[in-house]
Amino acid sequence: MFSRAHSLLKSWTRSYWDSFCFVGLVIATLFFCGSVTPSLLPRPYFVQGVLSGFSMAIGYGVGVFAVWFWSFLELPVPKAKIAMRAKEISIAVTSLVFVIYVWRATAWQNSIRERMEMPPVESSDPFWFFLIAIVVACVLVAIARVMIYGGQKLSKGLQRYVPRRIAISLSTTVVLIVALFIGNGVIARGLLNMADRFFFRADLLIDDPIEQPSRAIACGSDASLVDWESIGRRGKDFIAGGPTADEISEFTGEDALEPIRVYVGMRSVDGEESRAELAFEELKRVGAFERKVLIVATPTGTGWLDEGAVDTIEYLHRGDTAIVSAQYSYLPSWITILIDPSRSRRSAAALFDKVYAHWTKLPKQARPRLYLFGLSLGSFGCEDAADLLETFQDPINGAVLSGPPFPSHQWQSIVASRNEDSPIWLPTFRDQSMVRFTSQENTLNAGKPWGKIRNVYIQHASDPMVWFSPSLAWHRPQWLTHPRGPDVSPALRWYPIVTFLQIAFDLPMSTSVPIGYGHNYAPSSYIDAWVAVTQPDRWTDGDLQQLKKRFQPEGVNED
Repeated sequence: MFSRAHSLLKSWTRSYWDSFCFVGLVIATLFFCGSVTPSLLPRPYFVQGVLSGFSMAIGYGVGVFAVWFWSFLELPVPKAKIAMRAKEISIAVTSLVFVIYVWRATAWQNSIRERMEMPPVESSDPFWFFLIAIVVACVLVAIARVMIYGGQKLSKGLQRYVPRRIAISLSTTVVLIVALFIGNGVIARGLLNMADRFFFRADLLIDDPIEQPSRAIACGSDASLVDWESIGRRGKDFIAGGPTADEISEFTGEDALEPIRVYVGMRSVDGEESRAELAFEELKRVGAFERKVLIVATPTGTGWLDEGAVDTIEYLHRGDTAIVSAQYSYLPSWITILIDPSRSRRSAAALFDKVYAHWTKLPKQARPRLYLFGLSLGSFGCEDAADLLETFQDPINGAVLSGPPFPSHQWQSIVASRNEDSPIWLPTFRDQSMVRFTSQENTLNAGKPWGKIRNVYIQHASDPMVWFSPSLAWHRPQWLTHPRGPDVSPALRWYPIVTFLQIAFDLPMSTSVPIGYGHNYAPSSYIDAWVAVTQPDRWTDGDLQQLKKRFQPEGVNED
């Protein structure tokens, strides 16, 4: 009995193996090899395995499609002897490429880690990521085969009524539409709902040390229009986490004001317009329009505002500031931007319109200077909030935008129109009087005069949120031309489809690297940007260096 079962299993295994397309396997192996080359961020072996599995499955699909299309066009097939010799050569070359690429995988990962001041790894665990890749690829290929089988059955049925080629085309179209519908409408929507519920529950968590503020001027206090319990975890971090007047005064040696922070959470009130109205009324209640600097800040997808950005501007202006923000999502930016990026834009526009309408009615000599701030999806949301045509007669003073994500239309337009002698990862725009870019090193002191409006983009050459694009699948990106960014591996090469998958897998890990790389922006960069945009008084170069040291993250050397 056992002998018969073993014989059946062996026969089935051989039959299943013979069912694979040779050309598909060759291209799948080459796609696997491409997937282990460096991308923008270093990858742990598990992520590498899943990425390589997707690459193999897609590569196999490309090979199968190529063979099918050749047959569909009824082109001549090589003779058996030539085909056998071609297989032998293909196996030898592909095997050699496979061994070389797997052997180089560790060095390639370390080439990224070195540029991000991360310790090298001794091994990229090729056995484990290859095993994971095989499992993932087999599952994906099995799913594809089920779809193809369904398409073949449908095609046979249609061939009774229409010619064979038309039947094949129709059945293929139907299967693809059904797959897209199930993938987007069922699986993707289900995963999105699960993620939404998970991050909503995470937002309900209350850290014991975060106590309700007692000062009447504070948002969320008993005197506030915004209920403390509705602000959410990220909002409470923002309200309670800023520096006090005493802390600012102790550092600067001068009198300081208590900074004003206003935050409206998703549970404070329903709808973007209602949240904007509540935030505006709270601004008026606490006297925000009497401050020197007023910032409309759009948070990331989770509602987070980077402490390195908001705390530093309050030190620079000795607390004579007001920052207002409204939450629009619970999901991380990389999820929100793939599902519904318009959330941030609607929220930012609603809040800005309320603030701007009131700001323009105030006497110009007495009103605060008005700025925008956004990180990641927040940058995407607020970059179009102050529409140039609508604010032309009475423009705001400027903006600081960091990590602008790839769908940002204004950013794309500026980068595409950059001066020819500047790289895409650190462009210069026209005479630099209105827009400037900076990165790890401060490049804002260009020696050229600023105009009335000062806008600064902070971006890293290694930030996948900035450089991801669907066109990576078929077009070599400009950020890989010479010279490339200092934090990008020199071994990074563009491969059709594979590079698209690599950068897509970098998105969820964009903040997994040290501050100052990837999608983690350093407080020192924010300080440089705020100084250039808001022009704080009475700060020497030495004072700014001391402020940077105060906010220097542990383990980061900014010298």
